[in-house]
Amino acid sequence: MSLDAWIAAAVIVSMLVVLALELMPPAATVLTATVTLLVLGVIDEQQALSGFSNPAPLSVAALYVLAYAADKTGLLGPLVNRMLGRRGEVDRKSLARLSMPTAAISAFINNTPLVAMLIGQVTTWCKQRGVSPSLLLLPISYAAILGGTLTVIGTSTNLVASGLLEATGEPAIGMFEITKISGISALAGVLVVFLLVPRLLPERRAAVEEFTEEMREFTVQMEVIEGGPLDGSTVAEAGLRNLRGIFLVEIERHGTRFPAVSPSRSLSGGDRLTFAGDSDSIVSFQRTAGLKSAEDQHMLAIDSPGHTFFEAVIGADSRLVGQTLKEVEFRGRYQAAVVAIHRAGTRIDRGLGRVELEAGDTMLLLAGPDFRARSRRGRDFLLVTRLGGPPPSATRRAPLVGLVALAVITLAAFEVMSILQAALIAAGFLIATRTISFSEAGEAIDFGVILLIASAFGIGEAMQATGLAEHVATGLLDLFGGLGDLGIIFALALATTVLTEVITNNAAVVVVFPIAVAIAAGAGLDPRIIAMMVAVVASSSFLTPMGYQTNTMVYGPGGYRFSDYVRAGLPVNLVVLTSVTLTAWALA
Repeated sequence: MSLDAWIAAAVIVSMLVVLALELMPPAATVLTATVTLLVLGVIDEQQALSGFSNPAPLSVAALYVLAYAADKTGLLGPLVNRMLGRRGEVDRKSLARLSMPTAAISAFINNTPLVAMLIGQVTTWCKQRGVSPSLLLLPISYAAILGGTLTVIGTSTNLVASGLLEATGEPAIGMFEITKISGISALAGVLVVFLLVPRLLPERRAAVEEFTEEMREFTVQMEVIEGGPLDGSTVAEAGLRNLRGIFLVEIERHGTRFPAVSPSRSLSGGDRLTFAGDSDSIVSFQRTAGLKSAEDQHMLAIDSPGHTFFEAVIGADSRLVGQTLKEVEFRGRYQAAVVAIHRAGTRIDRGLGRVELEAGDTMLLLAGPDFRARSRRGRDFLLVTRLGGPPPSATRRAPLVGLVALAVITLAAFEVMSILQAALIAAGFLIATRTISFSEAGEAIDFGVILLIASAFGIGEAMQATGLAEHVATGLLDLFGGLGDLGIIFALALATTVLTEVITNNAAVVVVFPIAVAIAAGAGLDPRIIAMMVAVVASSSFLTPMGYQTNTMVYGPGGYRFSDYVRAGLPVNLVVLTSVTLTAWALA
């Protein structure tokens, strides 16, 4: 290999290690790798920036706007209610009624907002019927992932593969062209989801159930005594911060509630202070000088006008990952108080301010009713669900959004215009008709994903320009060539499966794509078929809560543990891997 190829290999391996260990956000990691290759002279400016001129990133951005509009207008709300039905049982029929339409819808609407919409409605349905949401949420995530592989717009990974093909001079992947690779695997996977997965999933208590049940048992109100030792002091001076086993939830003064209590807020005689904690701490705390029990002790009303509980899941790209609540000044930054943190089936309720947050952590927050809307402005939370109250219903703009989505699908499917053109026109129309505002359109786009996709093209350029992809492909052909075309295709699919579980699916497809194309050329296989196979396998992540965004989103709300994903996801992964490999072998 040439020196440039060795440099490219070292940079790419370093990038994969950083992605696997989550030392930096994925977008920053891939961009840093591309810039490093540019600075070292391995690729030039045109190659480094090739992804920013490719239609894939902009197509994904426009489709994010369309998905946001569907979420905002509650387009799928009535359909979801019909899918769930009125019975309070989770059996094969109810799972089939839920998973099959979820997979079908996910083929045309980005699966992240789709699952976000489903989580709130499914958990409400489960709560009303005394059913554990753990029996439904992970199957929903799996069904959405499988459905997303059916069309080129179903997942950003498919669009990335399409963009990479265009960069090689091939036509873009057609709307349903990829279905010939993914159709059998998606159907087989969904069948496994509602026939086998429920048997493998234990009934877990959702994080919110643990939070709210404990809060109902151990919540008490105290009143500041007028003229007492705490009257006129701040919360910090009164020693009401960093208490052991008890938490100051809110202060009520003359009917006004302050849910995010600052250490500098002063106390006044007659203030009502609401505390939550374990029973022993609350009993002993009632003897605190300057406080007396309020006459009207009651549990916080979740739907009161002054404050609301929210369930928030931290995403892998969040700036909160690796930080403590104290370090990020959580209360001041988000105007919300963290009551408890749920991680891997366990509630963390001691020393919350010193706990380093991790991707997948679910937090119970107390904030103003507008917290969910405000949280959309950033990407710190993968999912924010308001607790209490009915799920949002469809608005009068929902049919308009449905027609716009149908138009995008039809125009792209019949090749009247490209996916990029149709999606951009749809996004512009939704803004022009004020279905969503311009600022909402900006908030809808996950710029981290867009930057990752655009910058990742430089990695592929480096692998091809230096001959690294060809060298890796030759090595794999020498290793698996004796097994024939089927062995080569299976080895490539297996490598993609492993890679997509430890790094992001978009990064996986960019790294594997040039190797796959080189292998196809060396083995006399159809590079187009092999490229689409890599895209489908890269999107099929079922084994870990961090492998795919929707898996992370249901982690806390379902009360799952890491082992649940391995147990339930392994049969789905095996079925998808086998069927995709055989399909690609038959077509290539």
